[in-house]
Amino acid sequence: MRIGLRLTTAAVLAIAVLVPFALLAVLVVGDWAPLHDADAAVTDALHTWAVAHPGGRNVAVWLTNLFAPMPLRAATLVLVLWLLHRRARQPALWVVTTMVVGGVLGAVLKLLVGRHRPDLLDPVARAAGYSFPSGHALNAALAAGVFVLVLLPVVRRRWLLWGGAALMAVLTGVTRIVLGVHWTSDVVAGWLLGVAVVAATATAFTRRGLDDVLEAGVEPGLAEAEPDSSAPMPAHRSGDA
Repeated sequence: MRIGLRLTTAAVLAIAVLVPFALLAVLVVGDWAPLHDADAAVTDALHTWAVAHPGGRNVAVWLTNLFAPMPLRAATLVLVLWLLHRRARQPALWVVTTMVVGGVLGAVLKLLVGRHRPDLLDPVARAAGYSFPSGHALNAALAAGVFVLVLLPVVRRRWLLWGGAALMAVLTGVTRIVLGVHWTSDVVAGWLLGVAVVAATATAFTRRGLDDVLEAGVEPGLAEAEPDSSAPMPAHRSGDA
């Protein structure tokens, strides 16, 4: 696929996911009553549950800390180092680009939208900064996407890879609502933005369509790639007669 067509395809894919994200952002900025009421209803229900179930609340705190943006970025750094060890520089650059672009977009959009977090009478957790989109949900979607698309060629049971990545992203977002530090629409927006960034960068960095990338990963030959080693190869010695 030529570079122009790749970039066009990437733009189309990004727009396809960004349209619902943009619509959600417009409704949030416009304080659309049905969305506000739906957000409030879910937050109230889950907050009531969190107050009544301290054990479940503690699990939510543990999960939200485990899959916070910084631990996930550290995990993707390990992935990048592993790729570089296997001489897969292009996928490594893609991982870095995806995480950086997604993180910057999330931070900028928080400032532009300026939505405040839920204000609860008896909060079970607190978080600083603006609310939309959820940084936890965004980074979970980004990390899930890069790990899946990198590891597809080297994992046999792909359903476990897809299922584990999706479960991590979903649990991360849900914990933010349970703890009362994000509205549901914040979390959904984070997921949508993360998917859009992964789809756009994956298409732009490869010479194949997204359907092929989803099937074979960003670097199909990764399973056969040899680790980079500076150790000298042992000299071949013929047997003595």
